[in-house]
Amino acid sequence: MKTFFLASLAATAAAFDSFDAYVQHFGKTYASDAHRDAASAHFEASKRRVAAHNARELSWRAGLNQFSDMSDDEFEAAVLMDPQECSATGGVGADAAADLPDALDWRSRGVVSEVKNQGHCGSCWTFSTVGALEAHLALKQDAWRAPRLSEQQLVDCAGAFDTKGCAGGLPSHAFEYVKYAGGLSTEFSYPYRGVDQACAFNATASSSGLPTSAGVGVVVPGGSVNITKGDEASLKYHLATKGPVSVAFQVASDFRDYASGVYSSTVCKNGAMDVNHAVLAVGYGTDPVSNMTYWTIKNSWDYSWGDEGFFKMESFVNMCGVANCNAYPDLYGA
Repeated sequence: MKTFFLASLAATAAAFDSFDAYVQHFGKTYASDAHRDAASAHFEASKRRVAAHNARELSWRAGLNQFSDMSDDEFEAAVLMDPQECSATGGVGADAAADLPDALDWRSRGVVSEVKNQGHCGSCWTFSTVGALEAHLALKQDAWRAPRLSEQQLVDCAGAFDTKGCAGGLPSHAFEYVKYAGGLSTEFSYPYRGVDQACAFNATASSSGLPTSAGVGVVVPGGSVNITKGDEASLKYHLATKGPVSVAFQVASDFRDYASGVYSSTVCKNGAMDVNHAVLAVGYGTDPVSNMTYWTIKNSWDYSWGDEGFFKMESFVNMCGVANCNAYPDLYGA
């Protein structure tokens, strides 16, 4: 298994002259000649699909990436979680009188942690949760860099909060888990393995009620702040005034080819029970070419995917259900 979190093998959406060049670029290995032959066929199909998409001159460009040698079923099994039910999400709205900037990118503040790689585990929800926690902790402490926190603890330990490890979960439930569990460990003390394991977290409460065990990186006293379902004006408001927001959506068949531009799809679903991938909204803006408004979103598929690990998604149309399931951590207990 590859080591997670190392620097990517570079060049998203690269054009490869041959399957051998693709294999070498991404360091691919296959269990058998038959597996390699099948992967080569999928790679050729991906090349044709990407070329056909880009010939249409839409709002986003497709490209080859580390998933281009997989079938749709292989891709879904490798990185997507089971569809989640987001219909219960409801909560805070927006201040209609707020004067918000036209564009925003929390990466410019240095509070967005590096793009990580979930590997072959449907643990995207843990990376969305941890990415939000790391950003909000940096904002709370007015720090350039917050401690890196443990996705693996969430995979292993949050089952009582309607999460299922590598099979999926929701960040709003994970924020509540951290509140009641006594804290979330640092990545160093509870490293990511990308598989379901027995829970190894053991927080010892002090007289103040906060965990004192070594390696606990953050406590979420207020749990989850849920944004009103379907309200993208509220998403914009809280993204601008509070910090990055965990969001979820449905990954449809075309999304894995994304390379750049503003993603918009006619094949994805936007229902409350269709979401199968959780990510982190870190900004918003308007594309100067298409004039489309968008959310800037951090993914957990390494820097070798998309726009250096990020993507832009059309906003204010509930694209692929991105407005159904939004939350961020309450580090103040309000």
